[in-house]
Amino acid sequence: MRCVICGGKIEKKKVTFSYEQKNRYLFVKNVPAEVCTNCEEKTYSPEVTDELLKFVNDEFLPVKTIKVPIFDFMTR
Repeated sequence: MRCVICGGKIEKKKVTFSYEQKNRYLFVKNVPAEVCTNCEEKTYSPEVTDELLKFVNDEFLPVKTIKVPIFDFMTR
């Protein structure tokens, strides 16, 4: 299988999925994905995508919470 973006080789890996909507951020670790070795584009199976939507819709409790500093490029 080849990358749909650049045509590079695809490898199966565990990745961290990040999500942002309005002022809500979440990260899901150890997500199975197909990742391009050239451009690092990530592709998720339909089954994994369905499970990720459950995280977005608050169907699971986080395993930990972290504090992350937010910077604004325009106010540097």
